[in-house]
Amino acid sequence: MNHIVLSVVLSLSSFGNDSKGASNTENCRGANMSDKRDYYEVLGVSKKASNSEIKKAFRSLARKYHPDKNQGDEEAEALFKEVQEAYAILSNEEQRRQYDTFGHNRPDGNPFGSGFQGVNINFEDLFSGSGFDSVFSQIFGGGNSRRREKRGNDLLMRHSISFESMFNGSEEESDIESLVECSECSGTGAKSKEGVSICSTCDGHGRITQTQRIGPFLQESVTDCPNCGGTGKVVTDPCSSCRGDGRIKKERTIRFSIPPGITHGTRMRMQGQGEPTLGNSGPPGHLYIEISVEDHEWFERSDSDLLMAFPVGYHDLLRGKKFEIPHLDGSPLLIEIPAGSKPGDTIDIRGRGIPNNRGRGRGNVTILLKLHVPEKPSKETLASLKELSESIDVQEYEIEESIRREARNRRRGL
Repeated sequence: MNHIVLSVVLSLSSFGNDSKGASNTENCRGANMSDKRDYYEVLGVSKKASNSEIKKAFRSLARKYHPDKNQGDEEAEALFKEVQEAYAILSNEEQRRQYDTFGHNRPDGNPFGSGFQGVNINFEDLFSGSGFDSVFSQIFGGGNSRRREKRGNDLLMRHSISFESMFNGSEEESDIESLVECSECSGTGAKSKEGVSICSTCDGHGRITQTQRIGPFLQESVTDCPNCGGTGKVVTDPCSSCRGDGRIKKERTIRFSIPPGITHGTRMRMQGQGEPTLGNSGPPGHLYIEISVEDHEWFERSDSDLLMAFPVGYHDLLRGKKFEIPHLDGSPLLIEIPAGSKPGDTIDIRGRGIPNNRGRGRGNVTILLKLHVPEKPSKETLASLKELSESIDVQEYEIEESIRREARNRRRGL
């Protein structure tokens, strides 16, 4: 961009500065001003255009002809310079008034643009919200010139809870070591009020402004004061406890509530429980608590539903049976196995699952029936099973028909 800036300044300064006298100046004006386009025409606005209309037109054309979007295009570069010059004049109330009266020729005989020193313009304000502001920020090193209130550092704490606490909700507490406000100096960093003075570098503003020439414009960038770190104050008589920082490292206990149905990996935010700022110059940061949920003995989670495998003997599958097991909500969970059930069948118990964390009821409990096979059956058990096998097992002559029946049932969804 440096070569563009230089060419703009030189082209604007070349008019009316000839050392050969007034006659040569007039010839220069006559030769060049007739070729110079009307500034309103350059921006595509009427002479009655408002300041906002002029700014809007400039924004649109600057995006269109900006060198970063038209690399190597000399015509676009020339148009970009022309647009800059037109906006510089028409955005200045006094220069616009003179231009409307005299055109491109100043009252002193010099053309508009001659010796032009630029205008102070904030590109962040001009292009903010246009989708083009990031380009100017990269080129001009911009940043929002408005002072933003500094906030202390955020903290992240990981906390593990039981499956039961996830289900029912709970009150938790955990210890954390972090920077806290120094109680000795109340966060000021000084022994007394007289131990703090206004920063001489920024005059207490906490920010410094630097001006940079960008073509015909003067770009202002605002940064934190390097002397006071953005606080606007300097500690001259530091506190003995925190040594002027205003903060000390200390272990503290955090207490918080777990809502029923919280999911694994959820991050809870505790506003203002993070670290304080240097010199108590702004609000503290936030504390984020990342929740991990421990596994249960037999339940698994699927959204708001609970899943479990339930081993059942062949006799209970055949005849049907009722079971009661402890449940997370404190009331027994009744499992009714219908007669003739098969391994792999599922039973849904509605409304006994995990509470919805949005406060809309509870999920279900899904029971998967599995055939219980003894690992080491006794001789007596094996003998009893042999007697039963003739009546309950599939005989060889029934195998093919049983396979066909199972296939038909699967196709019909039975």
